[in-house]
Amino acid sequence: MDNPIDRESHPSYSLAMKKRYLIPLGLLYLALSSCAGCLTEEPSVQLRRVSLHPRSLTEIQLILELDVQNPNRFDLTIQSLQYKLLLNEREIGSGRLEKEILAPALSTTRIQAPVTAGFKNWNESLRAVIADKDIPYRIEGEANVRTIFGSIAYPFSRGGKIE
Repeated sequence: MDNPIDRESHPSYSLAMKKRYLIPLGLLYLALSSCAGCLTEEPSVQLRRVSLHPRSLTEIQLILELDVQNPNRFDLTIQSLQYKLLLNEREIGSGRLEKEILAPALSTTRIQAPVTAGFKNWNESLRAVIADKDIPYRIEGEANVRTIFGSIAYPFSRGGKIE
């Protein structure tokens, strides 16, 4: 009489059992990560102040002070931030912040974001600033945010007027 095969010790049985549990776990992970945007409230970005720092005869660096408000009951980590600054509907410069910044739950975090702009981009906008008041500005971009549910890209656009 042949010895019966112990199914549980057989390699193909073990692999089949692992697959049986991995597939539902993988589907659950996909469902949770795709719903991360549903469970997370969008942080808001507000331009607080702009400082000018001339770098050369052709280039200037602006430091944008941004307030990032996290309305969630859990911390968010801003992994990267890319943005551009428009003055009178013309792009005058852009920048990218690659350092991680913690935005604690239910609070506002101040970020300093550098923008490099060439003076050639300022010609028309500078004339408008000198000639008029109430020049419209806008900062727009995208924040890549890590949450407890995964990474989410949040686009933002905020504007106002220079008085």
